Amino acid sequence: MIVLDTDAVSNLMRPRPSPEFAQRIERLPVSERTTTAITIGELAYGAARAGRPQLYFRAKEVLEGTRILSFDEAAAELYANIRAHLERAGTRLDEPDLRIAATVLAHGATLITGNVRHFQRVPGLAVENWLEASA
Repeated sequence: MIVLDTDAVSNLMRPRPSPEFAQRIERLPVSERTTTAITIGELAYGAARAGRPQLYFRAKEVLEGTRILSFDEAAAELYANIRAHLERAGTRLDEPDLRIAATVLAHGATLITGNVRHFQRVPGLAVENWLEASA
């Protein structure tokens, strides 16, 4: 199962998304495509902050049929351990990204993001960048 990070969904929302990325997503069975409730929140916030509600409607359209993973108890427990580990190592992550990483780990999934280096700090997190043309 793959989990689309916010930047991956944003790419699909563009008038001309990355063709290779869009084709790769389209080839996936819908049952394998997911995102997180945290990503939904980031997309809704971005649209609200910009005063452009149509952006959020576009996100919902792009995500139609995509399963939304909740930040549940298992993710919350992983979040605590990841946050403590990263703070001890002096390599913090922003709050939404910590929650996304924990949710992905809780589901044993792979995160699809353009921020691979950013998320690679999380031990055990499978991360891939499908946004690059060579990916």
